[in-house]
Amino acid sequence: MITFPLQFILVLIATFLISLILTPFVRLLAFKIDAVDYPNARRINNKPMPSAGGLAIILAFTIATVILLPMITKGHVAKTSYLTYTLPVVVGGWIIGLTGLVDDIKELSPRLKMLGIFLGASVIWFFTDFRLNDFKIPFGGPFLHFDPWLSYILTVIWIISITNAVNLIDGLDGLVSGVSIISLVTMGIVSHFFLPVPNLFLTMTIFVLVMAIAGFFPFNYHPAILYLGDTGALFIGFMISVLSLQGLKNATAVAVVTPMIILGVPITDTFLAIVRRTLSGQKFYAPDRNHLHHRLLTLGLTHRGTVLVIYGISMIFSMISLLLNVSTRIGGLLLVIGLLLGVELLVELIGVLGPQRTPLLNILRFIGNSSYREEVREKRYQKKHKQE
Repeated sequence: MITFPLQFILVLIATFLISLILTPFVRLLAFKIDAVDYPNARRINNKPMPSAGGLAIILAFTIATVILLPMITKGHVAKTSYLTYTLPVVVGGWIIGLTGLVDDIKELSPRLKMLGIFLGASVIWFFTDFRLNDFKIPFGGPFLHFDPWLSYILTVIWIISITNAVNLIDGLDGLVSGVSIISLVTMGIVSHFFLPVPNLFLTMTIFVLVMAIAGFFPFNYHPAILYLGDTGALFIGFMISVLSLQGLKNATAVAVVTPMIILGVPITDTFLAIVRRTLSGQKFYAPDRNHLHHRLLTLGLTHRGTVLVIYGISMIFSMISLLLNVSTRIGGLLLVIGLLLGVELLVELIGVLGPQRTPLLNILRFIGNSSYREEVREKRYQKKHKQE
């Protein structure tokens, strides 16, 4: 008789192998259906590249969650069947994946793409327990309980925001797949060891998704022979947003903050993109080439070096999220403050917001550079003198 933990390990290995085997076939399919990224001003690639590689991840994840995991959990977990738990999530994921696949082939308008994500998010709210019903304001704030209509709006906003945030960082070989693996492994550890109410099904689903992405990863890492495409980037973003809802809805401040920090790279990059475009007088959704990975490339890092640096940043976010779960309230607050200052300093040093938008660096220069202090005082004096 094979024990349940060993059965689960075998499912993880099977998921990895299914993804690994399916990916070359998906690459051939991408050429056949013209799901190809052609070079343009916004893209890094200088030759046509097959896209929609995320289809292999979706297929592997579906086989594991709809067939393999229900087989091994039957009789081991008495409360409810795993298939009942996961089927609506898989259906929502397929809605997102098919939306991305059509976009990879025909370039959907932003409105139609948003409609697909909205439909997937609605399936999650109506047919699963992954909802933002309540929220604990971190570090001593009140516990809020939301009416159903507000819960629906907040859940949909969260899913749409994280799905698009992950999609936005899909600009380099292996970037989204690698960052997602780091984030999901951290989420899996947190869900098993640190949630107020541990959820075995959630932990299993997270690690199955990790293995589905890992099977695709060798084909996507630099130099990639297949891109995730919107098929994969939207699906991964959607799944991360849905699975992280379990932490957001818990009644402890740490459980609320943890998923936000784990997803620090896509959330920070998206937030900064909105701020940068707004300050520059652009539409906040207008594409540009000033994302974190673009700025690192501009500074002279290689393609692979840029990806590895962002992996490192993602690991730092993940380590801080784990430390939060074993810290006191004061320690956690100091960790978050230190993290915010570190992120701001990095953003200003690499110029993500623009060369002239460096308030923290200006403060540090004012404190530590007497010549700069005199220069600032002189400018203030002249400005005041002109006004008089």
